[in-house]
Amino acid sequence: MTKAELIQSMNHEKAVLFEKSDLIWDHPETKYEENYASGLLKEWLRKEGFEVTDNLGGIPTAFEGRYGNGGPVIGLLGEFDALAGMSQQADAFKKTADDTMIHGHGCGHNMLGCGSLYAAVFLKRYLEETGDTGTVVFFGCPAEEGGAGKAFLARTGVFHELDAALSWHPSDYNAVSTGSSLANIQLSYEFHGVSAHAASAPHMGRSALDGVELMNVGCNYLREHIIPEARIHYAVTDSGGHMPGLVQAYAKVLYMIRAPRMEEVRELEERLNKIGEGAALMTGTRVTSSFVKASYNLISNTVLERILYENMKEIPAPKASVEQLDYAGKIQKSMEYMENSLKPFEELLQKDQRGELKEQYGKSVYDFLVPYVPVNKVKTYSTDVGDVSWITPTAQIAATTWAANSFEHTWQVVAQGKSSLAHEGTLYAAKILCAAGIDIINKPEITQEARQELKDRLNGNTYQTLISDDMTYKTIMTNQ
Repeated sequence: MTKAELIQSMNHEKAVLFEKSDLIWDHPETKYEENYASGLLKEWLRKEGFEVTDNLGGIPTAFEGRYGNGGPVIGLLGEFDALAGMSQQADAFKKTADDTMIHGHGCGHNMLGCGSLYAAVFLKRYLEETGDTGTVVFFGCPAEEGGAGKAFLARTGVFHELDAALSWHPSDYNAVSTGSSLANIQLSYEFHGVSAHAASAPHMGRSALDGVELMNVGCNYLREHIIPEARIHYAVTDSGGHMPGLVQAYAKVLYMIRAPRMEEVRELEERLNKIGEGAALMTGTRVTSSFVKASYNLISNTVLERILYENMKEIPAPKASVEQLDYAGKIQKSMEYMENSLKPFEELLQKDQRGELKEQYGKSVYDFLVPYVPVNKVKTYSTDVGDVSWITPTAQIAATTWAANSFEHTWQVVAQGKSSLAHEGTLYAAKILCAAGIDIINKPEITQEARQELKDRLNGNTYQTLISDDMTYKTIMTNQ
C-alpha cells in the first residue's frame, strides 16, 4: 500500500471518527475526571489491536496505545478534556446552555484526541501492510486545561523513548504551528489569620482576606516592572466566608505566572513570594505558598514542521460548501468582535501580490493553507505540549474546524464542536499526522536531523521537572 492509497482509505471509516468525537462532545469532563472519554478511546484502541496501558504515570485517565517494534518510535498526542462551566447547545447561533451538561468543549479537545488516535490507527495499518520497522504510540493526555497532564507524564519518563512527537489543534485556519509559547507556573497562597467579632472586638482579629487583597494590590504594582511578554493572573478561590461581621481567619488566592522562559517565570515567582510575605507582615497574618503545576515553553522543530507542511501542501484541505459557509456566517454574526477580528485577513489580502488569495477569500478561506515561515516569535498562550518538546522533537499543526475568527474558550466554539466543519477538519488533521508519520518511518534521517536541531536549540539546557516526587495529580485538584 502506498502512502497516497493509505491516506485515501482514511475516508472510508470517517463515520467512526465523527461518532467518537461527537460522543466525547456529548460527555464533557474537566481535568483528571475524563473517565468517559478515556474509556471510549481505550476501547477504540483495543478494538484496533493496540496494546493499551492504563493508569499511565499514576493518573487514572492517562493511558497509551502501542503497536509495532523498533524505531523510529513516533508519539501521537491526544487530549480530551473540556472546560468548566461552558455548557452550550450544539449548532445554536446564540448563547444557549444545554440543560443536560455543565461543562463544554470550548477548545475542541473532543476533536483533538480523536483525530490523533485516528492517525495512529492508520499509521499502524501502514506498518502492518508494509512490514516496515517502527512503533506508533498514542498518548491519552488528560488535563491540558489547567492541569499540566503532560508535565506529570513527562516526570515519569514516558516520552523519553520517542524519536518524534506529533500533535494538532482545532482552529479557524490551516497551518503548521511554529514559534514558542509561554512557560508558566501556578501557585497557591493561603493566608492564615485570627477570627474575631468585626464590631465588638475588631482589634482582636487578623484578617486573612486583607492579606489576600494586599497581595493582589502589590502584584498590580509589580506588573509595571516586568518584561512585556510576561503575564500574571490571579483568582481568589476562598475569601474566607460570607459573613462581613466576622474577621476572616482564612483566605486563598491562586496565581499563574507566564513568561517566555522558565527561568524568567521562576524569577517572577521569587518576587511574587516576597509580595505575599509583605502582605502577611502588614496584616499580622501568616502566608504559605504551594506549587500547583507548571508547563515549559514550546521548543520549535523546523525539521518536523517542514515534513508536516509538505504533507499539507500535498493533501488538499476540505473546501467549504455553500451550506457550511452559511453556517459559518451565522456564527460570525454572533460575535461582537467580528469587525475588528477580520482586520488581519484584510491585511493579508493587501499583501498578496499575485492576487490568488483574494480570489480564494472571496469563495472560502477555510481551505486556505497559511504559508509556512519558521519564526522564533513567542505566542501568548501556554500548553503542556511544551514539556514534551523539551524531551523529544515535537511539531504540531492547526486545522480548520470552526468558523473564521472564532476564538477558543468561547460558547461559539462549543456550539460548533459537532458541525460538519469540525468533522472534516478533524479528518484532515488525522491525514496530515498520519502522512507525516509515514515519512518519518521511510526516512530515518528525519529523526536524526530533528534530534540534532533540538539539541542545538536547547544549547546545553535539559528538561528539569518542577513536580516533586511526592506530588500527584490530586495536588492540583485539592489546590484549586
